[in-house]
Amino acid sequence: MFEKKESYNIAIIGATGIVGESLLDILHTRKFPVKKIDPIASSRSAGNKVRFGDELLEVLDIEKYDFGRADIAFFSAGSDISKKFVPIATQSGAVVIDNTSAFRYEDNIPLIIPEVNPSDIGQFSKTNIISNPNCSTIQMLVALKPIHDRFNIKKINVSTYQAVSGSGKKGVNELLEQSHLYLNQQKITPSVYPKQIAFNVLPFVDSFCDNGYTKEEMKMVWETQKILDKNISVDATAVRVPVLIGHSESITVETSKPIDIDMVLNDYENDNSIKVIDNPDSHDYPTAFMDGHGTDKVFVGRIRKSINSDNILNIWVVADNVRKGAALNSIQIAEKLIEVS
Repeated sequence: MFEKKESYNIAIIGATGIVGESLLDILHTRKFPVKKIDPIASSRSAGNKVRFGDELLEVLDIEKYDFGRADIAFFSAGSDISKKFVPIATQSGAVVIDNTSAFRYEDNIPLIIPEVNPSDIGQFSKTNIISNPNCSTIQMLVALKPIHDRFNIKKINVSTYQAVSGSGKKGVNELLEQSHLYLNQQKITPSVYPKQIAFNVLPFVDSFCDNGYTKEEMKMVWETQKILDKNISVDATAVRVPVLIGHSESITVETSKPIDIDMVLNDYENDNSIKVIDNPDSHDYPTAFMDGHGTDKVFVGRIRKSINSDNILNIWVVADNVRKGAALNSIQIAEKLIEVS
């Protein structure tokens, strides 16, 4: 049972990573009711400092941390860390909001996008764990929820164009270093990615599954069916592109009912989490660099029906994968948890 309080003790596991830093920033800017924050990382990072507003907080060693100090623990340090330490945290009384794939597909653990399935959050009491979905799934389903509610989506075909920040700081550093080497006509040896990412496009994210799809692509299938509707069929192609922050997606949906674009636009205009940028005459559409970096909304453009069917709609969706795709969504889950408690 989660106890409602005036303020909460927060633990951030993975505090020195790109998502951990974003969690600290967003907790401060949204004025989350924080009593105390414990930034936590591996022993390598223990003793370093991270910023929370005007404060510098010392990073604690996860191996020595007492999770009994935390009301809410945000985990963003990889699946292996979550599998090891989340059970310890929950047994100590903390509610865990996990940003890894460790628990997403367990039936008794809710997988939450607050704008899409907030009513599922109450299921956390079975395990004291709430899972944060994959970044590419989050922005897609925020954009598709109004369409599904009105026209009933049957099929989704999506291609993602994913920034290197999806691989954390190491992905960002690899793109920057390779770009420098390329411009200076020096040899490039890939490390984080199997092929050169600078000035290149890789139709590969995560790892390959036996069915020929990548795990990233299958995450979008599994998570859409768990969060939005188990009857929706999903085909996904995940692509890594030389962009620092901001995922982009080309999405085609087929619906049971004929689509009225004016209704879609009206629904979007009345949705505080979505911003429409769609003016072909002035080449106005969302881009990762302009709209998917340091922003909290999901941006939608290139909204058009199929040439061949009134039941098929094409849209282009952009969002900050570090914020809305990870840190912000996690904090919105915590805010919803407090609201319903």
